[in-house]
Amino acid sequence: MPTELLTAWLLGYLLGSIPFGLILTRLAGKGDVRDVGSGNIGATNVLRAGGKGLAAATLLLDCLKATAAILLAGRLWPGTESIAAAGALIGHLYPVWLRFKGGKGVATLLGILLPLLPIAAVVYALVWLGLLLTVRMSSVAGIAAAVSAPITAAVFGAQHLFPMLLGFALLVVWKHRTNILRLKSGTEPRIGKSGA
Repeated sequence: MPTELLTAWLLGYLLGSIPFGLILTRLAGKGDVRDVGSGNIGATNVLRAGGKGLAAATLLLDCLKATAAILLAGRLWPGTESIAAAGALIGHLYPVWLRFKGGKGVATLLGILLPLLPIAAVVYALVWLGLLLTVRMSSVAGIAAAVSAPITAAVFGAQHLFPMLLGFALLVVWKHRTNILRLKSGTEPRIGKSGA
């Protein structure tokens, strides 16, 4: 069993660490997304570097790579889904290929929720999209969505997932720490402007 857990985690990590934002912008001839805006490889920064189409593709792929890891691990080693989920998020946040400087995990966490707790995925998506459309700050939307995951797990009786989702939410918040400082100082840009 320990070998299965480790293998499931490594599978999750390898899939999670695929830097789709970087790959797509380079394939599209848009250069290195890390040289644009905030330097992040996630969909928000890809929006600046390559436009809406590339940003949407990045968001979708960053989401689905986590879903794929969980479903594949569950098929190969039943009971290891949560371990694969952890590997996928850590892989996205700290990919070895990019010297452990990855994305902020918002789309990837959604991809984790889809197979593990679909109701939480629905709440997450509604919070994320609702705040993106109203506040127009990617960081605020992402942080609030991440925090909604453990809350939804607790409310809907999925206490077994609560500790893991709380840990995931804290990781996403930690990756947004520079955004939080800018929010406090009133300098956090809105979507459509540089620096988020």
